[in-house]
Amino acid sequence: MSSTVEPGTETAGHTDNSIVIDADLEHVWRMTNDLASWPDLFTEYASIEILEQTETYFRFRLSMHPDENGTVWSWVSERTLDPATHTVRARRVEPGPFEFMDIFWSYEREGTGTRMRWVQDFRMRPQAPIDTEGMTRRIDGNSKVQMGIIKEKVEAAAGRTPEAAR
Repeated sequence: MSSTVEPGTETAGHTDNSIVIDADLEHVWRMTNDLASWPDLFTEYASIEILEQTETYFRFRLSMHPDENGTVWSWVSERTLDPATHTVRARRVEPGPFEFMDIFWSYEREGTGTRMRWVQDFRMRPQAPIDTEGMTRRIDGNSKVQMGIIKEKVEAAAGRTPEAAR
C-alpha cells in the first residue's frame, strides 16, 4: 500500500457557520431561498441569472461585484431545496478555481427564531490564486459577515427590528 498522496487530494476546506434569526422559520426559508433577490440580500453578489428552475431545483449563474483588481467572478451552481426538512444542497457546476464546492444549508426553529446554518466543503485547484487553507479563512470570515447582513434584512422584513417598528 502506497503512502503517496495524489496531488490535489490533500485536506479539503470546511466551514460550518450558523446564526439565529429572530423570525419565523417559514419566513426565513422563503426569503433566503428567493434566489432572484440574492443581489439585494447578499452584499457580494451583483447579479443572478436563473438558467433552469422547478419548484425545488435551480441552476443559476451568480456574478460578484468587481474585486480590488476589477475582476468580476462568475459561476454556475445548482441548488436543490427540501422543504419538508428545511435543508438545501448546492454545488458549483462551474467550479472555476475550486476542484469542488459543495454547500449544505439547514434551518431549524430555535426559540421564537430560526437557526440558519451553512456548511461548505471545497478544495482549491493547485493553480488557483489562493490555497485551500487561505480560502477556508476567507469563506469562514465572509460567511459570518453575510449571515449578519442577512439576519438584519430578514428581521427587518419580518418587522422584528427596532428600525422596522418606527
